[in-house]
Amino acid sequence: MAYKISDDCVSCGACAEACPTEAISEGDGKYEINADVCVSCGACADACPVGAPAEE
Repeated sequence: MAYKISDDCVSCGACAEACPTEAISEGDGKYEINADVCVSCGACADACPVGAPAEE
């Protein structure tokens, strides 16, 4: 199951830098995860300072 970034996102970019598949990009007001590319590894959740990425 792919991860999704909540509205708690502070747009710091830590999740995008940590993503090994480059599934995360800057969206409108917060970062977004492309579910088709996400491999549910959890690297984004581990890197996020506010815990915004979580499994759907």
